[in-house]
Amino acid sequence: MALAELYTQYNRVWIPDREEVWRSAEITKDYKAGDHLLHVQLEDGNELDYPVDPVVLPPLRNPDILVGENDLTALSYLHEPAVLHNLKVRFVESKLIYTYSGIILVAMNPYKQLPIYGDAIIHAYSGQNMGDMDPHIFAVAEEAYKQMARNNKNQSIIVSGESGAGKTVSARYTMRYFATVSKSSSNAHVEDKVLASNPITEAVGNAKTTRNDNSSRFGKYTEISFDQSYQIIGANMRTYLLEKSRVVFQVGKIKF
Repeated sequence: MALAELYTQYNRVWIPDREEVWRSAEITKDYKAGDHLLHVQLEDGNELDYPVDPVVLPPLRNPDILVGENDLTALSYLHEPAVLHNLKVRFVESKLIYTYSGIILVAMNPYKQLPIYGDAIIHAYSGQNMGDMDPHIFAVAEEAYKQMARNNKNQSIIVSGESGAGKTVSARYTMRYFATVSKSSSNAHVEDKVLASNPITEAVGNAKTTRNDNSSRFGKYTEISFDQSYQIIGANMRTYLLEKSRVVFQVGKIKF
């Protein structure tokens, strides 16, 4: 099927917008290959002759039945406006902060405490396959824990995001999950003990950003050790200074 054949009357597209980033619009007249205008109607009722590049046409909008999917890979069209709109619908309308994109978990920071991290939720995800239940950080942690126990191989979870995205909190909940499901004797705040091991350099390495008053300038590698019964026996955190320009001179030697 030619690309132009998809841009027929009543189909919907995403139009770039300075304020809203993307706006939904319905095509009011069939598009012909080579045309430089796309006749559309915005959701507020205004009609627009939108100039287009015949080679790069505006992204198509997914059918309403797919909006709000818990896995982005289930969308017919997977592009920036589709991803942003799906995350917005789940976060604003359904109050859900987690969404899958295949084996990747996308998290929206609600900037408030949510009642979805208690022991009852941990036990609900324990033993479940990833995808059997709603997307959750506990589902990712369970998959890693299960693969470690089943295959007897080290597992890694990468937590990434911009400043203030909630990376430290996500790491905390992951460690809490491991401590609870492994029935470790030290499961009472094991995540607090690990996170409290940050070096004193954190005091001069942090910085204020537009979204986080205490943004870490460090990359962190946390290694959690388990015994043969898969119970936590220790943890180690390594830090990597990401912005060495902040170290302007040596003030002395620090011994630990």
